[in-house]
Amino acid sequence: MQILMIALLIVIGILLFGFVIFFHELGHFLLAKAAKIRVNEFSIGMGPKLWAFQKGETLYSLRLLPIGGFCAMEGEDEDSDDPAAFGSKPVWRRILVVIAGGVFNVVLGFVLMGLTLIPQEVFATTKISKFAENSALEAAGAQVGDVITAIDGYAVYSDRDMSFGMALANPDAVSITVSREGQRIDLGPFPMAYQTVSGRRVVTPDFYVQPERRSFFGVVKRSFTYTVSMTRMALESLKGIVSGRFGLNEIAGPVGTVQAISVAAEAGLSESFGKAVGNILQMIIMITVNLGVVNLLPLPALDGGRLLFLIWEGVSRRPVPQKYEGYVHAAGFILLLGLMAVITFHDIVRIFTG
Repeated sequence: MQILMIALLIVIGILLFGFVIFFHELGHFLLAKAAKIRVNEFSIGMGPKLWAFQKGETLYSLRLLPIGGFCAMEGEDEDSDDPAAFGSKPVWRRILVVIAGGVFNVVLGFVLMGLTLIPQEVFATTKISKFAENSALEAAGAQVGDVITAIDGYAVYSDRDMSFGMALANPDAVSITVSREGQRIDLGPFPMAYQTVSGRRVVTPDFYVQPERRSFFGVVKRSFTYTVSMTRMALESLKGIVSGRFGLNEIAGPVGTVQAISVAAEAGLSESFGKAVGNILQMIIMITVNLGVVNLLPLPALDGGRLLFLIWEGVSRRPVPQKYEGYVHAAGFILLLGLMAVITFHDIVRIFTG
């Protein structure tokens, strides 16, 4: 029975993952329509077409694989004389259309975050309420009532920032900044206790924070700060990958993501079905925010790459020829596929080797 429940939860996770991609494309679609750009086809799903109907200039289709969708705009990847083509519109309109997908992903993360927070009675803050016995932080000079504002230079605005900062910190030399009666006080560096997680040493907090009771405005504010926190985490993680701080073992592709969803579902199922769904939602929030951030990076084949060309056109008043831009995006797409192949292979190896 539990195997069937886990299988059901994995299917739910995959459908939610597909919805994240679909919502991304919906952002492009709605802004394209608002900008009076011709959308030739808007599809829910990928692969073979199951059902379709034409309404106005757009073909709306439902496809077999529930893994997202696409928004095919006239003149997006080729020259077109159509006055409603993507390339015929002012640069500022095209910029809004291009960034809409990533923005929609972040907005979706905000909404889902709110849904996961509503059932909670209390929330954690960054204000120290008491210390554990033999606390290294207390020995370094922290006091009850201090508000943690930074860990090793990483700004802390929420308890999630605090947890992420602790995860990145070097246990041998942790530097923590607190706010006390309006004054900034730097503590450290000093050593803290740690535990080993997946081969990495992670600081174990030796203090407790003050709780905050749930309120309507508190949920809205926390949904916003948590979404911002996840956006910052995504950027910091990318910096870690580029700098070599994080290895291939800490990167997951589609296969690794499905595995992570199954692990989260199984962990939650030990408590209740609702907890399992909540865990999956947390994974989906992380995925949608990361997708929104990564997609806006100035890299070929991504929306951020297109944005870079549009900014160049806006500044120089001269568009890059479509064929040359196409070459750049095609090369980027090939490199992206290669990277995904490597990550997917590593995901599979990791599953079989544990």
